[in-house]
Amino acid sequence: MAEPHVDFHPTVEETAERIAAMDVRGAAAIADEAALALRKQAEASDATDPGTFRAELRGAARRLRDTRPTAVSLPNALRYVFRGMGGETVEQLRESAIASVEEFRAELDQAQAKLGRIGANRLRDGDTVMFHCHSTDALSCVDAALDQGKEIEAIVKETRPRKQGHITARQLREWGVPVTLIVDSGARRYLDDADHVLVGADSIAADGSVINKVGTSGLAVNARERGVPIMVAAQTIKLHPDTMTGHTVEIEMRDRREVLPDDEREEISALDDDGLTVENPAFDVTPPRYIDAIVTERGQYPPESVVVLIRELFGEHTGTEPWEEA
Repeated sequence: MAEPHVDFHPTVEETAERIAAMDVRGAAAIADEAALALRKQAEASDATDPGTFRAELRGAARRLRDTRPTAVSLPNALRYVFRGMGGETVEQLRESAIASVEEFRAELDQAQAKLGRIGANRLRDGDTVMFHCHSTDALSCVDAALDQGKEIEAIVKETRPRKQGHITARQLREWGVPVTLIVDSGARRYLDDADHVLVGADSIAADGSVINKVGTSGLAVNARERGVPIMVAAQTIKLHPDTMTGHTVEIEMRDRREVLPDDEREEISALDDDGLTVENPAFDVTPPRYIDAIVTERGQYPPESVVVLIRELFGEHTGTEPWEEA
């Protein structure tokens, strides 16, 4: 039986659009915004029966879920809220949903600080760390190391096409960390100057594979060849329970104009556009054999042990989602 039509609260649609446009970046920020949007839907609902209220929240969750298929923190945030929602009346459902959102946000707020302290223990005074893209989880490890009085230097890949490395470089400079900003293709050369590679993750599969900004896998292969350990900093909201049932993580393809704007395309191709294809994958997959440690707020793990943590947090995931039609 199909769900009834759902009128979203404007915040749900606005949040979905901002996440899709990458105006909201970073897994924790995406999860937080999604949870807040679901709270707004619950608060504003004028449903008079529990079935309609649940249908409204399921519809809002589906709208949010569909914005970023690779960012697993988003559905994990939604799962958390639905797990905490219960009751037999609309008011009970509303109150429990709101309480679940606030509990999730409180845990999210503490998780990054815990992760940072654990990751900082892998960094030594005087280390030089190479970064790819922008990850607040990865940066939290450096922040904690600085708080411990350690001197850290950084090599930052600019990370095309959106140059998220510039955000990382700016934050590090605000903390007083010396930064060398390099073009992406220069990573192999500068690995000789690095003691660690530190990256975040958009999601982590049950076999320990890491899905992160495209270019991570090549960097990891080069780092392994150079003997430079690679650490992945990721809160547990990045773990992908669907992969326990054989689900393949979808790699998001972004707008080709991020790589080649229309005016530049015309300069390259004087003929019709059919002969020029531009692809812009947002992520790639790094096999676990190239990763030394995955650091979470619950501790650090060899990638092959992540499946144990996923089972602990999510149980034996069946693939049935709380936002699916009842």
